[in-house]
Amino acid sequence: MAQFPLEMQMAKYELSVDVGGTFTDVILARTDSGALWIAKTPTTPRDPSQGFFAGAEKVLGSSGVDPGALHTIFHGSTIATNAILEGKGARCGMIVSDGFRFVLEIGRHDVPRKENLFSWIKPARPVPGRRIMEVPERILLDGSVALPLDEHRCREAARQLKAERVEAVAVVFLHAYANPAHEQRAAELLREEFPEALVSLSSDVLPVFREYERSMATALNAYIQPVVTRYIEKLESGLEERNISAPLLLMKSNGGVSGPAMARRQAIHLALSGPAAGVIGAGYIGTLAGYPDAISIDIGGTSADVCLIREGRPTLTHEGAIGPFPLHTPIVDIHTIGAGGGSIAAVTGQQSLTVGPGSAGAVPGPACYGLGGESPTVTDANLVLGRIPGHLLGGEIVLDLERAQRAIQDHVAAPLGLDLHRAAEGILQIVNNNMVGALRVVSVEKGYDPGRFALVAFGGAGPMHAGELAGPLGTPTVIIPPFPGILCALGMLTTDLQFDFVQTCVQRAPHYDLKKIASVYERLAQEAATHLEADGVPPERRRFERMADLRYAKQGFELTIELPPGELGAHSIEELTDAFHARHEQLYTFANRETPVEIVNLRIKAVGLVDKLELRRIAEARDGAAPEPALTRPVHFTEQGFVETPVYERGSLLAGQVFAGPAVVDQLDTTTLIFPGQRATVDAYGNLILSV
Repeated sequence: MAQFPLEMQMAKYELSVDVGGTFTDVILARTDSGALWIAKTPTTPRDPSQGFFAGAEKVLGSSGVDPGALHTIFHGSTIATNAILEGKGARCGMIVSDGFRFVLEIGRHDVPRKENLFSWIKPARPVPGRRIMEVPERILLDGSVALPLDEHRCREAARQLKAERVEAVAVVFLHAYANPAHEQRAAELLREEFPEALVSLSSDVLPVFREYERSMATALNAYIQPVVTRYIEKLESGLEERNISAPLLLMKSNGGVSGPAMARRQAIHLALSGPAAGVIGAGYIGTLAGYPDAISIDIGGTSADVCLIREGRPTLTHEGAIGPFPLHTPIVDIHTIGAGGGSIAAVTGQQSLTVGPGSAGAVPGPACYGLGGESPTVTDANLVLGRIPGHLLGGEIVLDLERAQRAIQDHVAAPLGLDLHRAAEGILQIVNNNMVGALRVVSVEKGYDPGRFALVAFGGAGPMHAGELAGPLGTPTVIIPPFPGILCALGMLTTDLQFDFVQTCVQRAPHYDLKKIASVYERLAQEAATHLEADGVPPERRRFERMADLRYAKQGFELTIELPPGELGAHSIEELTDAFHARHEQLYTFANRETPVEIVNLRIKAVGLVDKLELRRIAEARDGAAPEPALTRPVHFTEQGFVETPVYERGSLLAGQVFAGPAVVDQLDTTTLIFPGQRATVDAYGNLILSV
């Protein structure tokens, strides 16, 4: 397996492939000149690797670049996410401490806040109780051994799971985060008795306290590990068949990338891989445009993903979720709702109109795709109102206006007694309102004023809706990147290698054990350095950030705060707790500065810096000349009806050009809509800056 290249300055070509729900996006970048080639191909849900190679071959063919010239391949995939959400993971088992067989079923013994108390049905767990084996052993909170591991029972459990024909086994012992010895020995015994099984240890996946969350993360890792492993093997064999020796780097949920070896062992870190790449790209574009504080919204075919970005970096969380399950690994703090181009509009029995979360997906897709879909979708509404052209991807996909009209007329307009265009307008108003709610979740509800942030809109549908989202949200500026539909692929070309390490180390104020804290940080940093060394990252390109999870004494939740740089001492702990008070007050409007603050978990983020893609500046307009529209087409706007609207080609726009709405900007991967009263400015890198 090729290692991560040390001499990034020698790179010529880098390939980035992002597999989304509807399309697979591909960028080929020449790193020494900044030249880009882009391509989009339909995603192949049954085998995403087919779409991966179809897109790669398409962009290599159009560019004339030899596959052997590729230096690095970046990849973001939905393979892990879909396996969990669709319940298509592997058959797996679990070995736990005696008495903890039902830890997954008991959970937190609560009903999710958004569910109906009387009708909620607990989702099926990734490992059923009959495949969870108990083994006598006990390690205490301080890491001391109270009861040695019963190796005979452990071997019996391995044989039972082998008889159950499981593919992977999760091992979760009580307090293994404090001492992993029993889990490590259990793994050795499993490999002796059941060598073909993949093994996940909680002390590797999530070495922190809270038994349910640690157990669920490890179980989910085992659940998707065989799926992810087979997928990576397909990619590696396909690359070998095509004589491509460039190393493969996979996008992680934390906004960084890592090699296949880490992805195989800790597959759970690939959940939310694609959306995380989009947020990284949005931070890069926002900073480039002069707006490092931004809110990103990625509107694709099935969902809208939103995230807050500060100083060019996305916010992270250690208390996320994937579907109905908690996910306490480090992930970009993305809030997702079922609102996209394929979101289906329907009339309820109470004569109300709903849009999403159900989606027509890639197959059969919206009615206008002509692939058998009959339900009206957001894309159908945009087509009926003239907001998108009659074709996508430069003519590769021809849209059927009559099918879109018929779907909306039959399923929305007629049942509600509306005319066709009013019904289409209603579909867009509802989906836009849903998205504004999601944008407020990551900003207003987190203590941030949206008026101080720009809105970076991307995805195939983002630029069509952003102009109508900014006003209700209260942000004065919208940024449309040069390639909005493929920003996830672009984001992977602007990220770094990144690994996160954590260890529970409970410290109660005021008696903080600074020596113990320092020793834990040192051990985590050494572990991180080992991973960076294995990936070929030289010392001068390594960066380490220290963080800690803090809470008020007797609180049941923590906030993650970055530790000040420099030597660890009483002063740095004081700065850490002051920052905790300030963050708590921002989030919850109060801070108990007289209450003792506990340190719960210590964290290290290890970053391996790589050379980033630098977008080229575009040509400037002479004397501020206004752009010339390529054509006009009738577009429907609220309260104005159809207006003959100028249509500009994105590739022909020059830096410094300014034009007013109403206007449409068409390009290969999306359409941007500038509404009446708004103004668009083209910046030096080809971003469209909309003033709302």
